Amino acid sequence: MFQPKIPTMPQPSGLVTPPAVVQPTTITPGTPAPAPAAAPEPSRPVVQLTPGTAVALVGAGTAVVLVVGTVLVSLLLAVAVTSASVAVCAVVLRSLIAFDAKRR
Repeated sequence: MFQPKIPTMPQPSGLVTPPAVVQPTTITPGTPAPAPAAAPEPSRPVVQLTPGTAVALVGAGTAVVLVVGTVLVSLLLAVAVTSASVAVCAVVLRSLIAFDAKRR
């Protein structure tokens, strides 16, 4: 039940058909396709930075940097607090085990 069953390959028959031969086709040149017309450049509005826009961009960039920095610092602080609490627990457990060993 738990042994693998390997399928057996059937023996090939003596009659094997050869693969079909594909004859190449000849390509006759036709009329050349007309050259595409030059596409006109799309007129895009030019972005102009006014002093107010520049101040807004600098303010938005500063806000993003401050938010990302705050998130990263809070994550680092969470890791530090967690590791400090684990270290305190380890010291308390070690002292409890040592006190129990001395009492015996």
